[in-house]
Parts: sequence; C-alpha cells; structure tokens
Amino acid sequence: MTQVDADLTASEIAWDLEPLVSGRGADGVDSMLDQADALATVAEGYRGRVAELNATELSEIMRVLAHMAELVGGAGSYAGLRFAVDQTDPERGALMQRVEEKATAIQTRVIFFELEWVELSDDRAEELLADPRLDFCRHYLRSTRRYLPHLLSEPEEQILTEKDVTGASAWSRLFSELTSAITLTVDGETIALEQGLSMLMSPDRSVRESAASAVTDGLAPGLRTRAFVFNTLLADKATDDRLRNFSGWISSRNLANEASDDSVQALVAAVQQRSDIPQRWYRLKARMLGLERLRDYDRMASIASAEESFGWSDARDLVLDAYSSFSPELAEIGGRFFSEGWIDAPIRDGKRPGAFCAYTIPSQHPFLLLNWTGRRRDVLTLAHELGHGLHAYLARDQGVFHQSTPLTLAETASVFGETVTFGRLLAGTTDPEARLALLAESLEGQIATVFRQIAMNRFEDAVHTHRRDIGELSIEDFNGHWTDSQEEMLGDSVEITDGYRTWWSYVPHFIATPGYVYAYAYGQLLALAVYRKYEERGSAFVPAYLEMLSKGGSLPPEELGRIVDCDLTDPAFWTGGLAILEEQLEAAETAALATGRVASL
Repeated sequence: MTQVDADLTASEIAWDLEPLVSGRGADGVDSMLDQADALATVAEGYRGRVAELNATELSEIMRVLAHMAELVGGAGSYAGLRFAVDQTDPERGALMQRVEEKATAIQTRVIFFELEWVELSDDRAEELLADPRLDFCRHYLRSTRRYLPHLLSEPEEQILTEKDVTGASAWSRLFSELTSAITLTVDGETIALEQGLSMLMSPDRSVRESAASAVTDGLAPGLRTRAFVFNTLLADKATDDRLRNFSGWISSRNLANEASDDSVQALVAAVQQRSDIPQRWYRLKARMLGLERLRDYDRMASIASAEESFGWSDARDLVLDAYSSFSPELAEIGGRFFSEGWIDAPIRDGKRPGAFCAYTIPSQHPFLLLNWTGRRRDVLTLAHELGHGLHAYLARDQGVFHQSTPLTLAETASVFGETVTFGRLLAGTTDPEARLALLAESLEGQIATVFRQIAMNRFEDAVHTHRRDIGELSIEDFNGHWTDSQEEMLGDSVEITDGYRTWWSYVPHFIATPGYVYAYAYGQLLALAVYRKYEERGSAFVPAYLEMLSKGGSLPPEELGRIVDCDLTDPAFWTGGLAILEEQLEAAETAALATGRVASL
C-alpha cells in the first residue's frame, strides 16, 4: 500500500491504549482491579454509619469511592476499547468479560453507601452538601437522592447488579458481536456494513440501490436472532421498571438525564409538529435529482456531480483549522488526539461499526473511534467526535463524579464543533454547485439528528409498549413499527421500500442504551442555539462556552445552560432551534434556485 492509499484509508491511525494500564496490558488490568477491591474493603468500614457521618468523614469515603471508580474505569476502558476494534477476538472478549465480572463484584460491595445516603433527611443532606470539602462530589450526591423512590433493598440491589453480567449486559454484547460480523456483497466484493451504508451517499442511483439491496441481504441471515435479543431486552427492561416503580419505559432514562417526562414529551411533540421541514426538503431533493419521488435509499444521496475524497491528513488539518478559528486553545488540545495516539480510524474486520468518543477516566484522556471511508461526511464525523473528546478533556478536572454530563447535554460540544467545521468548509467553497452540495449535506445531517432520531424514539416507544401490553414481537411487528415511525416523519415525500423495513435491526442504541436517541435531537437543538449565540457575540462568547465545557456535569443542566445564556426550561427553546433548521432549509432552497437545479419553489 502506498502512502497515498494509507492516507485515504487512514490505515495507520491506531490508538495506543497502554497508558490506561501503565503499559502492563492484561496484568495491569488485574492489578487495578485488585487495588479497587482493596478500596471497597476500606469503604465497607463505613457500612451502617453513613447517617452519622460529618462532612469530613463523608468527604473521606467519597475520596475512597472516587479512587475505586478511577481504577475500575481505567481497567474497563482498556478492555472495552481493545474489544471494540476486534469483536471477533476471543482473547479480547474474555478479558472484557473478566473485567465486567470483577467490576460488578466490587460494585456490589459498596451498594450500601447509596442506599444509606438517600435515606438521610433533606435538611441533613443539604447541611452536609454545603461544606466546600464536598465540592468534588456535591452534584453527584444531590442527584443520587432523586432515585430514592426507585431503589430496592441492599440484597435485592446486589442480586440485580450481579445478574446483569449474565443478563442485559451479556445480551448487549451478543448483539454487538453479531452486528460487527455482518458483511455485505457488492459487485462480487465483500465489504463491511459500514462501507455499504456509506455508499448510500453516492450521486449514482444505481450504486445506492445496489448498496441498499446488499444491506438488506446482509441483515437477513441473523435477523431472527437479533430480534430475539431485542425482545429479551425489552422484557428485561419492563421487569426492571416494574420492580423500581418507574411509570413508563423511558422514565429511568429521563431521570438519568435530569429531564422530566413532560419536558421530553414537549421536545418530541415540537419536533413532530415540524415534520414539514424534512418533507419539504426531500420533495425539493427529488426534483434536483430528476426523480418524481425519493426512495429511502435516496435520502442521503449526494447532489454533487462527483464524490469528493478526503485523505486523513487533509481532514486533520481542516478540522484543526476550524477549531483554531474559534479557539486556539481547543485546536492545541485537539492536535494531541492526532499526535499522541488517541484515535483509531480505519475500517477493519470485526471492528465495531459507527463512531464514538470514550471519556475513559479523568486521570487519563479520551479516545476516539471512527470507521474512515474518506468521504466528506467522515470529516464532519471527525469534527463531531473531536468535540466530544475536547469536552471530556476540558472537564477532566471535575473528577470522576462530575466529568460526564447527562446525555441531553453530551452532544453540545460535538455538534458545535461539527457546525464550526462545516462553516469553514462552506467559506472555502465558491462554486455554486459545490456550495449547494455542502448546504444539502449539512441540512440532511441536521434532519437525521433531529427528525430521524425522534422517529427512532417513536419506534422505541412503540416496541416497548407492544412488549408490555401485548407480548413478544415478531419480526413483522418490529418491521411494522419501524415503517410506521419512518412514514410519520416522511409523509409522502419518500417511499419506504420493502427491504428498508428490517433496518432497525442493526441500531446499537436500542439495545445498549434504551431511550438514548432523543438526546441527539435535544443536543442538536441546544448546540444550534449555542452556535447562534456565538454568531451574535463572536470571540466574546468563547470564554463562556469553554467555561460551560469545563464544568462537565458538576451542575444541573439548567445551570449549565445559563452559563451560555440558554434557558432550557423555556418551551420556546425547542421551537427556536427548529426555526434555525428552517433557515438552513431556506438557504438550501435559495442555492438550488441559484444553480438552476430547480426553476421555481
């Protein structure tokens, strides 16, 4: 392979995970878990005494638990990330399983603390939390108390925690291994699922149709097994919610996100009420592509006359330049991800599909996983995941209890960084056709993140409700709910083909993180509102934005929003974000007229 080929495929961009375990590999993992187990013994010395602790003593046990969480988190990150790049390797799978089992055993020993802590009176808890020695864990401890109505006895909590290793966690791992092994056959060549999905962006409809057919064929062999896994986890969650007294299937997710059920429903309703935005776009796109009506495999088609390829080095320079235009500090930190082995980029056999950022632990640094295909969309994905990484890096001083935010705020930095990068791409593009292609791609990304994710939320709602009210779902039941939720969003602007009806069966979020997907829409609309503040204020906005990122999850979402002058409690907040999307649609319509791709609107 030439250096040019290596750059186009990012074949040499692999992460170095050894710092997570001090370069000791599996031995380092075991050593860290042994240390964590010893700390659990120290923590158990406080059993039965939490109600009597003063602020100094409470700080002491929280320091012990923080150190324990760092050790377990580091070991788990190492094992999990090694497994992510090759889910077909038995040795890597065995290490990850060993870590999960040992970590669970350690966790069950300290369950008592949370149960005793939430039983304190509100007055006593607030008296303790006012002490500055608890700054490093205050919001965590306060938030934990919200779970009081949903916690069980210590023996029951221990049983549920231990059984999860061979229950929901094991089923989720099986699903991940099954999807990572999916291959497609296109023009006689065997390719990964991720490559086939990326072909749906081709400007050539025959390529898109062939790729869509290959995806459907590739999903077929294990469809019944994946449906069984999904059914099992739907039933498992229903049982868990019943035991914990949650009123609905998504209530536990909302509680973790520090969002009320009503506020989430308001978001869903606001997005559904503006389904005219994606439908208007897809009708215009059909005209630009010379089609009477789009089919599902046409939705992401590039309207450019030819596909543009990006090498890894050009993408790196473009993304870092974009971040530098906003904040040189962010660009400097971002450069370390590339130069110090914090990214794994190439497509490999057995590698987990998609892209993600792993926060790991505060004492280390984040890692990014990509599946690089050299398309412009990959450049924006890189910018997106780097935003997550920068958020994690800036918040690391908050410590293990406060580094991460609720999911509803977790997309803010990623979408913001992607938007800044898109602006840089657009500013450097003067050709009207190329500008139209860029605007179209950006708008479609927004539609996918807001409207498609809410459609997937509606699919989740349908299947969880079906499982609880009717019973186990057949493949056709899954297909029907998937199709209904897609058609609700698309109306008559896009034709759903028979093959597309099974495409629910590779989406990992439904399995590993039920209820997650609405957070994408929440985060996208929030990030757009934050970006609008940046457009209005320019460089004066940057310090507030960096302060918000550096706070991590140390404050409630509403307080974090106020740092950048966003009122997350205002129902009009969602309609404001949707208005920004409509402005982008109008810009794309104007560009389509300017190029002559359509004669009128």
